Amino acid sequence: MRVPTIDCTFANDAALVESFAQTVAANLRAAIDARGRALIGLSGGSTPREFLKHLSNQELDWSRVTVTLCDDRWVPPTNDRSNEHLLRETLLRNKAAKARFAPLYIDAPDPESALSRVQANVAKLQMPFDVTVLGMGSDGHTASLFPGGDHLAEASNPKTTARVLPMRAPDAPEPRITLTLPALIDTRALYLHIEGADKKAVFDDAMTSDDSSAPIRTVLKASRVTPIVYWCP
Repeated sequence: MRVPTIDCTFANDAALVESFAQTVAANLRAAIDARGRALIGLSGGSTPREFLKHLSNQELDWSRVTVTLCDDRWVPPTNDRSNEHLLRETLLRNKAAKARFAPLYIDAPDPESALSRVQANVAKLQMPFDVTVLGMGSDGHTASLFPGGDHLAEASNPKTTARVLPMRAPDAPEPRITLTLPALIDTRALYLHIEGADKKAVFDDAMTSDDSSAPIRTVLKASRVTPIVYWCP
């Protein structure tokens, strides 16, 4: 049985990122109007770069928005592999320069030794998210919930009390820090942004195969809101 999703398909990346940025900005404005603040969780990688640039120019009261990450590589934010580095290059400038940023990475040798401090920082976020934006790898991973990850079972357990965990996996060159499934789906709006025919094929297989153990299926299946998928060839 296919996991229910709403599909938003676009002819190209330019059309997708313009529409997606406008939609997410509308979500943030609605949150500010309703509660005086907004919280958004974002993903890294190469796919969201243009979306994040477009989002940075959207008109809203960015001073009332807190931005954080769904996961990050355990490298300093000066490293171009860092998701924080990506956000600082793309989103946290222009109109969005006034947003508050809550990083996952802190200066420590590894995520395991820093975990209690990262957990304390995540606990300060005023959950739920108003918007969560996920990506997906060619192996079906999302955030840093990797197939074969050393903490995948706990991180993808809907009953875990952990909101954030370290993750090491064969296909992840660096150690990671990631929000767990309960934290990722603790949101008022859940989006998945993927591009390319190969990613779409992986996604479709994960959504339609009842025996699929792909982390993206696990997360979207557990969502309390209907996930919305933004995709272009």
